[in-house]
Amino acid sequence: MSPSSATNPAESASIPGPVKIVLGVLVFTAFVMMLNETTLAVALPSIMADYDISAATAQWLLTGFMLTMAVVLPTTGWLLERFTTRGVFIFATAIFLIGTVIAALAPSFALLLLARVAQAIGTAIVMPLLMTVAMTLVPAQRRGTVMGLIAVVMAVGPALGPTVAGVVLSFTTWHGIFWAMVPLVAIAAAVGVFKLINIGEPKSTPLDLLSVILSVFAFGGLVYGLSSISVILAGGQQAINALIILAVGLVGLALFVWRQLTEGRKGRALLDLRPLAVPNFTFSLIVLLSLFGAMLGVLNTLPLYLQGSLLLTALVTGLVLMPGGLIEGVLSPVFGRLFDLHGPRPLITPGMILVVGSLFWLATANESSSVWMIVAIHIIFSIGLAALFTPLMTTALGSLPKELYGHGSAILNTLQQLAGATGTALMITIYSSVSSTAREAGVPETTALADGANSAFLASAIVAVVALVFSFFITRVPAGTGGSETRTIIEQEPHN
Repeated sequence: MSPSSATNPAESASIPGPVKIVLGVLVFTAFVMMLNETTLAVALPSIMADYDISAATAQWLLTGFMLTMAVVLPTTGWLLERFTTRGVFIFATAIFLIGTVIAALAPSFALLLLARVAQAIGTAIVMPLLMTVAMTLVPAQRRGTVMGLIAVVMAVGPALGPTVAGVVLSFTTWHGIFWAMVPLVAIAAAVGVFKLINIGEPKSTPLDLLSVILSVFAFGGLVYGLSSISVILAGGQQAINALIILAVGLVGLALFVWRQLTEGRKGRALLDLRPLAVPNFTFSLIVLLSLFGAMLGVLNTLPLYLQGSLLLTALVTGLVLMPGGLIEGVLSPVFGRLFDLHGPRPLITPGMILVVGSLFWLATANESSSVWMIVAIHIIFSIGLAALFTPLMTTALGSLPKELYGHGSAILNTLQQLAGATGTALMITIYSSVSSTAREAGVPETTALADGANSAFLASAIVAVVALVFSFFITRVPAGTGGSETRTIIEQEPHN
């Protein structure tokens, strides 16, 4: 397709005012929820002191949130089919708001943990809802621009969470983190009740309880097991327990897939797996998951390097990472607009080069590296991610027919949780293992920690190279809802 032919439709298509309001409400709500996901990491020491609990116990506020997300996400495809759009939104924001208020008032750790579970349920529902609404209501020629805003939510929200929490904690206690979110979510919920419109007609698809149970064992077991890679490598009874849980997750996943294929032939799958039969969706998904795992691995390892090797304070560390996050947030919608005009290829290839190059450069950092060098590398890395997330998400979901948007976004978000858990655990394990080996060999502490970080960053770079290879198989989706290839594949699948 020539540039001119791609430009005209994108320039002529417009998004109606009511749709802009709906998208604005959903984007704002999702941003607050994703911001909330990472805010507590900074507040854990204060929470430990208030409740007199260990770090391992406090960590469950993060692990429990992640596990709940992994368990709920596979059900969102069914939820979006079974209930009205407004109903799903009201339920998600209500349970998140209730959880936030309980967390702000929590007199005990158990109640705080329960509140975090409630927040995770709401968050898990809103992200697929946002993607489905965007893909359904926005003209195909303008989807990239809107998906650019969604990329801001997915990437920048979690990245800014610790910074926002640090600012709040400088003025008040950790309870203030939750109180700050209450009015934001309440306003979004109120506007959504009056402005959100229903999309399509709900289907009376029965809930397959066996699939729900299997998803709990499958995705809960996998996320917990993958997050415990370092525990498994350390050996001992805890390693055995983690291995058992991981094995249960793998068996559960196999049974879950079998159940979805069986029920899918009857049109009753909890999570319709037909999107995975579409090559463009699958290749985009592989690249997206590889990048997401590498991104979270870097974001969790880089602060350890900055504080352990360069001896920066937590505040300065946050400031070092802030420019990249802000630039990514600003550029994501811009790259989305460029995607609308020129398609994925002019963005994906340069974006992959920036990501791969910045990660290999980061792998050369040592205990004497300049802070400004790290800032520059992180900015380049963030620009690359901004150029990639929007075209990858839009191409993946745009390759599907309208009726599979909900299940496609559920698959995407579910597997992102697994990729995030795997990437983080793998990078932290490499960091810790290499650092310990260097320390035992008599290497100075700052150098040993830098060696561990180098190895972790190198592993991320290798993952990015694999993603680069798969990215060459991604093609532009024809204007409209799904390509002809998609419809042929989907129609060949028995599902009635």
